[in-house]
Amino acid sequence: MAEPCPVYRPRKPHLTPLYHCVQDHYEALEQFWPERFEKRYGFWRPYLKEVMVRYLACGDPHEGFARIRCHACGTERILAFSCKRRYLCPSCHQKRAVAFGQWVLTHVLPAVPYRHFVLSIPKIIRRFFLRDRRLLADLSRCGWQAVKALIQAAVPEAEPGAIVATHSFGDFPERFHPHLHILATDGAFHGKGLFRVASRFPVKELERLFRHKVLRMLLDKGKMRPEIIGIMDRWRHTGFNVYRGPRILPREKKSLERLAAYLIRSSFSQERMEYLPEKAQVRYRSKDGKEQKTYAAMEWLAAMGTHVPARGQQSVRYYGFLSNAARGRRRKVQGQEDPLPTVLEPEVSSKGFGKNSAWARLIQKVYEVDPLECPRCSAQMRVISFINDPLVIRRILKHLGLWLANARPVPRAHSPPSPLGQPDSSFSQLPPSYENEFNQLPPAQWDF
Repeated sequence: MAEPCPVYRPRKPHLTPLYHCVQDHYEALEQFWPERFEKRYGFWRPYLKEVMVRYLACGDPHEGFARIRCHACGTERILAFSCKRRYLCPSCHQKRAVAFGQWVLTHVLPAVPYRHFVLSIPKIIRRFFLRDRRLLADLSRCGWQAVKALIQAAVPEAEPGAIVATHSFGDFPERFHPHLHILATDGAFHGKGLFRVASRFPVKELERLFRHKVLRMLLDKGKMRPEIIGIMDRWRHTGFNVYRGPRILPREKKSLERLAAYLIRSSFSQERMEYLPEKAQVRYRSKDGKEQKTYAAMEWLAAMGTHVPARGQQSVRYYGFLSNAARGRRRKVQGQEDPLPTVLEPEVSSKGFGKNSAWARLIQKVYEVDPLECPRCSAQMRVISFINDPLVIRRILKHLGLWLANARPVPRAHSPPSPLGQPDSSFSQLPPSYENEFNQLPPAQWDF
């Protein structure tokens, strides 16, 4: 017999160590920030609390959900809303990265060779970018100008293109490590649709040019004095570093898609994190597993918060042949659709939740399971309504026997546990496999 198709099971973020850590300490983090973290990480950003609150509501049916129904057999299910926050929520950010990789490969990158560059800066000047986040845009421009100059030197009178992503994180979250990931064309465009591959240029030359442009930018912005730059000129090791990856051919579409998704990857890995609620500590392992560090829980959240971009702040920019302006001009000339670059998911619409729904395709690509496939007859399910009203949410969840189920845990994990309420299984419309997954009391604010 053929193996049964996998059935989509809603994720349970309230059981993860990251959720418990945020739930226990996000309110105290705002209270103690000026005293303990302002000197190291800058002023408190109210948007950070909004991101954490939205993350705690991600996947919680008490905050709203969509009803989906199979028209073949009549099976109904509910799917909780997601927070769609960047970097902090592992699930939402992973879907965002997958969507970005697919979109870039389909709508932005022509079928030409590419290379991946990584440009980093020394520790002595990283503090300028921590205190003034607007400098990250200037850093991105410096990296593009350096790569562009060397490509145009190899291919004169032609226009290269690049996608530049700014990362501020390294292997451990407390290290504010601004650096650039550049996906650049390995050559330049000239004439009408012609592309010429560039010859290899010395990496040291790119490092020297990038260093010159960054220091010049900081000097013009008044962040550094000429005397300090003169001292850095005499260093044997400048601290600037450049990595150049191998050439990626047009037929290697999977490599390009994975690399594009890597440009906006998350700042941490939940699998390498361990939360110790009794000690209010977080253990985090390095990528290779050879190094492990222990942090106070609030110190961990403060370090993680420095890598969450502000509302509307861009982390990915397009230059040259791949820029918005250049693509817009080509669209007008060619009369073809060329959608604007974005990593935001489209607004939810009940008409858009068909077989080709972007939301369903992303979940299927990430988890290899179709969330709109009926668990009984394998037909395609559709969204029939969105539930946002608190009173309606309460009535429906009580009717399904889920009001006391799958709710947020008690805020303090190291405090004495409260008694758990068990819903009456005779009123539950869940399959038996779901019953044992819901055993948490709802938060106090839901008792009205």
